[in-house]
Amino acid sequence: PMEKEKGVSLWGIIKTLVGKDLSRVCLPVYFNEPVGALQKVAEELEFSGMLDAAASKGRGSAERMALTAVFAVSSYASTQGRTSKPFNPLEAETYELVCPENGFRLITEKVCHHPTILAMHCEGRGWVMAGDCNLKSKFLGRCIEIKPLGCMQVTFHDGEVITWEKVTTTINNLIIGKLYVDHHGTMKLTSSAGLAAKLNFKAQGYMDKVPCEVKGYVEDAKRQRLAVLSGAWNSHMCFQTASGEKVRVWEKSPPPGNPTRYFLSSWAIGLNEMTEGLEAALPATDSRRRPDQMCLEQGRFAEANAEKQRLEEKQRAARRKLEAGQTSQPRWFKLLADDEKQEKESGRRPAYQYAGGYWEMRQTGKWENTKDIFGADE
Repeated sequence: PMEKEKGVSLWGIIKTLVGKDLSRVCLPVYFNEPVGALQKVAEELEFSGMLDAAASKGRGSAERMALTAVFAVSSYASTQGRTSKPFNPLEAETYELVCPENGFRLITEKVCHHPTILAMHCEGRGWVMAGDCNLKSKFLGRCIEIKPLGCMQVTFHDGEVITWEKVTTTINNLIIGKLYVDHHGTMKLTSSAGLAAKLNFKAQGYMDKVPCEVKGYVEDAKRQRLAVLSGAWNSHMCFQTASGEKVRVWEKSPPPGNPTRYFLSSWAIGLNEMTEGLEAALPATDSRRRPDQMCLEQGRFAEANAEKQRLEEKQRAARRKLEAGQTSQPRWFKLLADDEKQEKESGRRPAYQYAGGYWEMRQTGKWENTKDIFGADE
């Protein structure tokens, strides 16, 4: 870091927040990591090759369901040791990731301010992934509990759709002991072809021989088990067919050679990078342009905190200008119509759908109806 980080007492700040929704609490920048919540969505695509492999399997096959389930587990791999808070996106903030080597392109946007809802749309090799998430976080005394509301959905080239919801996350030992992240609960994946998968994320205990353990299975419409899945969300997953053959289908990437103080993975470290020609192509709303996040990444803590406070006040002022009863609309996503509410509420599909136009406008270089949300105050 360029300057010494200011010592701040976590307990001194959060002791008055027991039972409250932390998504509405503004904390000093010293509790953040130099990655935004929209970029955390992009982190989950590090192992998108699992979806490529799933797309190559037959429609309604146990192999496709198993590989999709393993992909869902792999999205938690980079969270180990990540006890710092990602930046909350500003209203209308976006993040794109074009990854030719992995064959996908992603657009994410903060589509609702209260509650905070993020939506994503990603086009890959033989699949399209969509999803939205509203993170409900509460301080429970010794831990912070984060419950993601919403669902993820992958549509394959042959029309099969697989949907799932995420499990609960906790950040433990806030007062005494070593901080650690855990994921626990049951994740259920359902397929339009009739198959289902259930994965149990076991809560960590002091005597566990296999910490971060995940076990599950794939079953057909008659609840006959077709495959068994086992492993750990922080290291690997194995797939065992009905014949008994066991194959390791996923392993976590090795840590970077020069680890950061935030325990970022190599994939996460690259999410802020401005490659040649990228800055000119990005809209003014992209997370890479956030000055507070950039300052934190460079170790300029005081400047980062000042910029964070400025942006938060700018956002409050913008919302005060809205007329009573008026709400701002997302730029690249749209809320499902009323006749689709039943599907939305049952969790069978995301509540927000990509409206189109982002990549076409990016190609022209003319970003219409976008605001400079990070610039100088108006």
